[in-house]
Amino acid sequence: MVLQAPPGAGKTTVVPLALLDSNWLRGDKIVMLEPRRVAARAAATWMAASLGEEVGQTVGYRIRHDTKVGPETRVEVITEGVFTRILQSDPTLAGIGLVIFDEFHERSLDSDLGLALTIQSRTIFRQIPLKLLLMSATLDGQAVAALLGDAPVISSQGRQFPVDCVWGSTVSLAHSIVGPTVDAVGSALARGSEGILVFLPGKREIRAVQRRLQSELGQADSIELLPLHGSLDLAQQQQAVAARRSGSRKIVLATNIAETSLTILDIDTVVDTGLVREAVFDSRRGMSQLVTRRISRASAAQRAGRAGRLGPGYCYRLWSGEQHNRLVANSTAEILQADLAPLVLQLLAWGESDPDQLSWLDPPPQAAWQRGLQLLADINAAEPAGNYSWRLTAHGERMAKLPLHPRMAHMVLLAAQLDKAIAGILDRAALIAAILASAVPAAAGSADLNHLVGLVSTPGRCSVGLQRWVESVLRECRRVKTVCRALQGDAEPEQQAVVEIAEQEVVGLLVASAYPERIARLKSPGVAGKPVYQLGNGRAAIADSTGGQAPQAWLAVADCGGHEGAAQDRIYLAASLNPALFDGPLCKLVTVVDVVGWDDKKGRLLMERRRQVGQLTLAVAPLSDVSKERRVQATLAYIRRMGSQCLPFTEGTRQWQARVLLLREHSADGNSWPDLSDESLLKTLEQWLGPYVADVHNKQQLQQLTLKQLLLNRLPWPLPKELDQLAPERFTVPSGSSIAIDYCQRPPVLAVKLQEMFGVTETPTVAGGNVALQLQLLSPAGRPLQLTQDLGSFWRNGYDEVKKAMRGRYPKHPWPDDPLAATATRHTKARQASKSPPKGG
Repeated sequence: MVLQAPPGAGKTTVVPLALLDSNWLRGDKIVMLEPRRVAARAAATWMAASLGEEVGQTVGYRIRHDTKVGPETRVEVITEGVFTRILQSDPTLAGIGLVIFDEFHERSLDSDLGLALTIQSRTIFRQIPLKLLLMSATLDGQAVAALLGDAPVISSQGRQFPVDCVWGSTVSLAHSIVGPTVDAVGSALARGSEGILVFLPGKREIRAVQRRLQSELGQADSIELLPLHGSLDLAQQQQAVAARRSGSRKIVLATNIAETSLTILDIDTVVDTGLVREAVFDSRRGMSQLVTRRISRASAAQRAGRAGRLGPGYCYRLWSGEQHNRLVANSTAEILQADLAPLVLQLLAWGESDPDQLSWLDPPPQAAWQRGLQLLADINAAEPAGNYSWRLTAHGERMAKLPLHPRMAHMVLLAAQLDKAIAGILDRAALIAAILASAVPAAAGSADLNHLVGLVSTPGRCSVGLQRWVESVLRECRRVKTVCRALQGDAEPEQQAVVEIAEQEVVGLLVASAYPERIARLKSPGVAGKPVYQLGNGRAAIADSTGGQAPQAWLAVADCGGHEGAAQDRIYLAASLNPALFDGPLCKLVTVVDVVGWDDKKGRLLMERRRQVGQLTLAVAPLSDVSKERRVQATLAYIRRMGSQCLPFTEGTRQWQARVLLLREHSADGNSWPDLSDESLLKTLEQWLGPYVADVHNKQQLQQLTLKQLLLNRLPWPLPKELDQLAPERFTVPSGSSIAIDYCQRPPVLAVKLQEMFGVTETPTVAGGNVALQLQLLSPAGRPLQLTQDLGSFWRNGYDEVKKAMRGRYPKHPWPDDPLAATATRHTKARQASKSPPKGG
C-alpha cells in the first residue's frame, strides 16, 4: 500500500503503532526504514514515550553502531543501510510481517535498493506475502503503486497548520545567500518567532551565517544558535532537534537533513534559501562533483511544512514566486546521479548481476552500473562468471559484509592481509576509513591525510574544538578493526613483494590501493601555492596550498571532486606517495602497455613499451620488433584521425582529383571512374596507401610521398588518356592564350580577360559537352568583371554596361561596340595594331 500525507500528519509515529495489533501480523514485527540515524532514533523514542515505555521494549531501533531492541520489541525503526544487511543475512525476512518505507520520496540509493530486494524476496521466499507500506508526503503515489502491482493508494490531509509564505526577490545562483538569510532571520525575530529553522545548502554556508548571526545578535543566552548537518555526531544532532530552553529562542541552521522525518521541536518559522548541494557522480571520471542547485517544488513544500507542524507558522523564501513556478516538480533520485559501486557490490552479494531482473522505480543508469562493476573488478572484488554475468570473489564476499564503501572495505581487508609484513598497517587503514567516513572539520586545517592520521593517533595534540570529532573517529576505527578481523578469519594472506616501508609511507600506500585512479603526479608548480597534478584517470587537479613547502612529486588522493563545468578538479585530501611502492605492495596497479601509434601533437610514430599506473607513465623503453602490419595500421589510423589535410596534397593534385570527380559525376559511364573523394580515400587507405607507408615514421616522411602518382595508379587504362581529353587541364581561348581551368570550383571556372573572348558566342564546355565552364571575365588588370555560363547572353545583355564602366578606366584596351565582330586579343590597341599586317600587303 502507498500512504500519502503531508508533513506532521503522523505517518512516522502514529501509523506503526496503529497497525501493531492487526490480526494479519500474527505477532510478527513491523520494521520501519528511516533515511537518517537521528530520525530513526527520534521516531523510536517518540513512539516509546507515547506508550509510556522505554526505548527497547515494544519499540526499538537499529542504527549503525547503536541498537536498542529487546525480546519484546515489535516495532523496529532502522536505517536503510542496516535493512540491506538484514536482507543479505536473511532474504526471507523471517519474523517480519510488515516493512514500512518511510519518507520514500527522498529516494536514497539504499531505499531504492532495499525496495527492489524486498520485492524480489517477497516473490521468491514468502508463502504468506510480506506486507509493504510506502509512506511519503510528496512522491507521485500512482507511480509507486504501479511498481507494487497496482497497490492501493490512501491519501490523508493530516493536520497541517497554515503556513504563510513571504517571498523574496528574483536571485541568481551566483549571488551570496549569507546577507539575505541573515536579514530574513532578523525579520522573523522581529515578528516574534520563537523557533527558526534555516535551510542552507552546506556546511560552508552554515558556518558563514552562524558567524554573521553571532556578530549581530551577540552571545545572548536568550538565543540558541544550533547547526544541524550530517557530519555532526548524534548527540549534536539531537541537541538541535530537542526542545529549546525555557525563556530562550532557537535558531537551527540546517542542510536538507531537516527537510523530512525529523520533528524539530519549537519551530514556528522557516527561512529557506531554496538551495541544496549534492554530490553528482560522473561515470566518465569515476568521481563525484559537488553541484549547488535549486530545490524542487516538492522539497520547498516539505521545508515550508516544518513551520506548520505544531501551530501556524511563516516561511521566508529567498526567491520569487515567478522562480518558484519554474522549479522542477520533484528532486532527482540518488540512483540516477550517485556512485553505484556500493549498489553493484550488494546486488552481486545478493546473487544478481543483471539489475534488469529487479523492480525499480528508476533503473540504475547503464554507464554508472558499468563503472561500478569495473571498479569492483579493478580491486579484485568481482570477476566474470560466463554468459555476461558476474560474481563476487572471496575478497568481494568479505567486502560486502563490511559496512563501508567498497573502496574502504578493500583497503582495510588488504591491510589485514599485510598486517604481519607491515607492522601497524591495519590500525592505519581503520583510522583512514574512519576519517574518510566522517566530515573533516575545518578546524583540522590540513589537506594532508598524514597530518590528520597523526592528529587522531595522538589525541592530546588536538585542540578542544576537535576533541569530539577525534573521539568519534577513534570509536569508528575500533569498530572497523573488530569487524575486519572477524571477517578475515583464516583467509590466506596474499603473496606480495613487500619492500621496506617507512612509517610515513603507509598512509599513501593504503590510499593508493583504495583509489588507484586518483594516484597523482606533479604536473606543474601552479600559482599561489596551488600545484597542478595529473591524476591516473587522465584529469588534472589542483591541490590545496602547500603551506610554503615544495609540493610532493607524487600523491595518493583520498578526496577529490569538482564543480560543474570546471576544467580541473580539486584535491581536498591526500597523502604523499613513494613511487618505489610500485615495485612492491602496489605492483598490481602497474600495467605494461605496448604503444604503437602516432603522437598527434608531435606528428611522429611511437613504438614503445610503457609501465603505467592508470594513465601515468612510470617508464618507457623502445620497441624494436613491431610488425610491418602494425606500423601500417598505426599510420593509417593517424591519417584518419587527422583527415586528408595531413596528406601531401598540392594544388596540382587537388585539381587532378577534382577533374576525376567531375567526370565521375557527369560522364555517361561515370561509374567507371573511381571515387577519389577525400571521404572515400580515407575509407580505402589500406588499398591505395597502405603498401607505401610501412617505413613512414614522421610527418616529414609522410609529406615526401608522391601522392599524385599513388592516386594516378587508381585509374585503369585508358582513363588517364580520357581524362586529358574530357577534362583538360588548360583551355586555349580565341586569343591564343592557354589558360588553366579551376576544377576545384563547381562548376569549373575559366578566368580569362574579356578581350580574349571577342568573337565567341558559345560557352566552352568539358566532360564531353555536359558541363559548361563558368567564365570569369576579367578586366585588363585581371580583376573580375562578370561571371557567366552563357557567353552569348552576356554579349547581348551585359557587355554594354561593362564597356561604359571600363572604357574610361582602360582606354588603351579595345572596347568595340560589336564584340562578336572584333578580334580576340590579350594586347592593348597600339600593340595589336603593330602586329596587324599593312594595308594592301
